[in-house]
Amino acid sequence: MSSIKKVNLGNQGLEIPAIGLGCMGMTVGFGTNIYGNADEKEAIVTIHRSLELGGNFLDTAEAYGPLLNERLIAKAINGNRDKYIIATKFGFEVGDDEQYTGALNGSKSYVKKAVERSLKNLGTDYIDLYYLHRLDPNTPIEETVEAMSELVKEGKVKYIGLSEVGSETIRKAHKIHPLTAVQSEYSLFERQIEELGILNTLNELGIGLVAYSPIGRGFLSGEIQKPEDFADNDFRKYLPKYKGEQFFKNVELVNEIKKVASEKNITTAQLALAWVIAKGHTPIPGTKRVKYVEENIAATNITLTEADLNQLESIIPLGTETGARYDEAGMKGVNL
Repeated sequence: MSSIKKVNLGNQGLEIPAIGLGCMGMTVGFGTNIYGNADEKEAIVTIHRSLELGGNFLDTAEAYGPLLNERLIAKAINGNRDKYIIATKFGFEVGDDEQYTGALNGSKSYVKKAVERSLKNLGTDYIDLYYLHRLDPNTPIEETVEAMSELVKEGKVKYIGLSEVGSETIRKAHKIHPLTAVQSEYSLFERQIEELGILNTLNELGIGLVAYSPIGRGFLSGEIQKPEDFADNDFRKYLPKYKGEQFFKNVELVNEIKKVASEKNITTAQLALAWVIAKGHTPIPGTKRVKYVEENIAATNITLTEADLNQLESIIPLGTETGARYDEAGMKGVNL
């Protein structure tokens, strides 16, 4: 096993590799294919290759599938559970029929129900890092975190976190039980949590940031140059960040970043990942292919200087309009 640099995620004692593996695209996501068709066999080979390279931090959720993604993870880690660090999430309510109810649920009863289902689906008796996927507007965060804290006491969960929450929610939750991590979208293309001061709150409280979509949902790879490069069933076509006039503005920005990557003889995606790591955060790029997991892990060996960071951030300064990352309804559920 190659040794990816290890880092502390937050200050509660969880040590992880400097990069994780986002598994959402390995099955259907929210009832649909994410980033093209999924192939279970290829996904499992990708997880195994990641482990060989030291990439043993896997990110999933009950919502992915729903439930199918956790079951795929169970197949991949079977017989080797102790070699992996598994993060999963709950909160998009899934009924007994294994379908979405359309509600967000952070109630104490649902926390208990969801964790038992995830443990069963993952084929394990403990979860390393358990997140609330989205804030339930009808349940005080204190109630949700109290229930999560009980799971820690019971040994079912080692560490807890939240996803897509604002500073006030983070502070309230952290008082009930120390948070290890907050997961949010963060990349050269998406720095809203920085603009809102959420990153400052995490740094102040000693909570780690796990950055999903660190390659801008693949856009920062530089391979998408025209709208037709998205497949007909690709959900990215419908995100404000990647459609209309904004699409072409963003392509211009990516092409500038591409030049920097070319000078360094690395891929644009690797440069985007190296930037997140240099900022002190843990990216969890999603892939379901061996080629890309190898490329992503190689990015952990790239060192960026202060001058490099300044150059990249002068191309896309903080506050640059790159478009909303979700539609209007989706944006109402983040940074709360």
